[in-house]
Order: sequence, then C-alpha cells, then structure tokens
Amino acid sequence: MSALSGKTVVITGGAKRLGRAITLAFVGAGANVAITYLTSSRVASQTVRTFKSHKVNALSVECDLRDPVSVKRAASKIKKQFRTIDILVNNASVYQTVDFDKITPSQWEDVFLTNVRGPYLMSQALLPALRRSHGRIINIGSLGGLRPWTAHAHYCASKAALHMLTQTMAKAWAPDIAVNCVAPGMVDLPNEKKNKLHSKLAAKTPMQRNASPNDVISAVLYFATSPPFITGQLLTIDGGLSLF
Repeated sequence: MSALSGKTVVITGGAKRLGRAITLAFVGAGANVAITYLTSSRVASQTVRTFKSHKVNALSVECDLRDPVSVKRAASKIKKQFRTIDILVNNASVYQTVDFDKITPSQWEDVFLTNVRGPYLMSQALLPALRRSHGRIINIGSLGGLRPWTAHAHYCASKAALHMLTQTMAKAWAPDIAVNCVAPGMVDLPNEKKNKLHSKLAAKTPMQRNASPNDVISAVLYFATSPPFITGQLLTIDGGLSLF
C-alpha cells in the first residue's frame, strides 16, 4: 500500500466499529487521516492517539452529517489542517431494525439524512479539494441496498439510494474524481456479540461465514489505489450470499 503513503484520507464515522478498522488500515499504509464522529468524542480521541506511533498527521472532528452547517464546519477544519485531501470514505450510517408497518416518519427521515444526504453533503463540501488532487470517493453501501430486508425497509431504501448516488457522482465528477461503492453483507466485528441472525446468514453463505472487517477493508483499499478509470462501480462483499 505504498501508494497511500503521505495521502490524506477522510473517513466519516471513523472512530468506531468498521469505520475504525478502515481508519487503522489507512494509517498502517502510511496515510494521514481525518475522522468524523457524532457522539463518540472520547473514543475518537483515543483512536487518534493510537496513530502517534505511525508518525502520521491525524485529526478527529465532531460532525452531524444530518446538519449542513455542521458538515461545512467539519470540512473547513479538515481543509485547514491538511494541505491536500486525496480520498473520502463515506462510512458513517444509521442501521435500525423496525417492522415495516411500525417505521415512524422521524425514523425514516433520520436514516435517510445520515445514510444518503450525509455522503452527498460531505462529498460536496470536499469537492474542490478532491478535484485538485484527482482524488477518490468510496461510499460504504450495503447488501441491504440490493436485497429487500422487511425489518429494515428504511435502511435498505437508503442504501439503494446511496448506490445510485455513487453512480451519479461518478458520472458528474469524471474525469477528475473516481467514485465507487463497497457493499458489505453481514460483517462479524470483533468484541461484538453475535446473534441468531449472524449464525443463520453464515450458514446460508456459500463461503460458510460472514465477512470479516479485513474483507471489507481490502475492497476499500482496492478502490483507494485502483486506476481512476475504474469508477461508478459497486463491489458486493458478501461471500456469495446475494447469489440466492
């Protein structure tokens, strides 16, 4: 990953869970990173402190992706600290389990504001910097954006919208910026309790397991370093689960 050494990467929701794993992978490759968080101030600060041994420039910024003013403020802080911005990973998202007939308008709005409008706002706010660097945008979609999960209708609809947003941005911002999307299925995260659904999906998956963070990270790093001619693509990381 020497191609990433010295690059600057912005990861939304980079303090926890899959976002943190993605952030650590970029840092391990020698990239400077800026992560956004909403409520995880302490965890974000701890995450940034772990980067000191890697001798990279790192920043954590509070950002409410639902609020255009907050997004602009965060983008301004990021641009002030870093000379260039090369890669944006729109990772932050909201996932809720609610029966279709019980989804409230506020739940629907909250999921769409975070999962769709958030990536649009952050991408737009960093667009001039990304254009100057001929950068990359990598959206984190979901298998749910391709398959109808009845207890996650608003989540599935939002990720389907993000997949289309990826293609639209790729077309609108070519040839300056390559825009792609990684769509994981079920991901087993370390130190998180597994439920019956995890086991059920692992058994149903042709590869006989759920994705690991490294499976998703490999796809993200691929789009971060692949030829810019590769754009507007959706890469599903599900071990073949979507084949059924």
